[in-house]
Amino acid sequence: MKILKMSAIAAAVSMGSVTAVQAADLTIATVNNGHMIEMQKLTGHFENANPGINVNWVTLDEGTLRSRVTTDIATKGGQFDVMTIGMYEAPMWGAKGWLEALDFDAGYDVDDILPAMRGGLSDGGNLYAAPFYGESSMIMYRKDLMDAAGMTMPDNPTWGHIEDAAAAMTDKDNGVYGICLRGKPGWGDNMAFITTLANSFGAQWFDMDKKPQLDSPAWNHAVNFYVDLLTN
Repeated sequence: MKILKMSAIAAAVSMGSVTAVQAADLTIATVNNGHMIEMQKLTGHFENANPGINVNWVTLDEGTLRSRVTTDIATKGGQFDVMTIGMYEAPMWGAKGWLEALDFDAGYDVDDILPAMRGGLSDGGNLYAAPFYGESSMIMYRKDLMDAAGMTMPDNPTWGHIEDAAAAMTDKDNGVYGICLRGKPGWGDNMAFITTLANSFGAQWFDMDKKPQLDSPAWNHAVNFYVDLLTN
């Protein structure tokens, strides 16, 4: 059984991009997932359609990408012209003036973007990133293993039910583990998932007065539940 939690991946244009294009070099920072690797195969088509522009790719794992891109854009280093970021960064960076607002011609149907995704990538009515794809949380499970364990998956399972089902399906002697979760540390790795998990336990990062709540009983319960589920 796998539980997936992901966010929108979108392309944003930094404020220094116009200069870079005029200089005939376009440096794009992107994450090393399958979608972005596949996109790089279109480089030749873009360069043929835009003579004089050379595309240079910087492909990094998500944690390294976020760190380098955040540092570069906050210090106005200008190392990257286009970058793939998520809904977390796009509206904040746009509001700070770190990104160019996107203005498309009639060939790009902005209204075709799902409203929730478009809103999440915008600030003050300006769209600051164009999505490649958007994803959500879901539970996927093998029905044969669930049936063999004598378990069922209700339409709205609780975390307690998922824990019980995972334990029932686990057969370590035969290399069968009841659940697969993100365990790699990092915002784009396990922390996006842990946030939604913690919310379901009643935990929150801050209270309404912006005071951190990480030492609350709800956070303690959620994190211990996550660690036990991941390791056992």
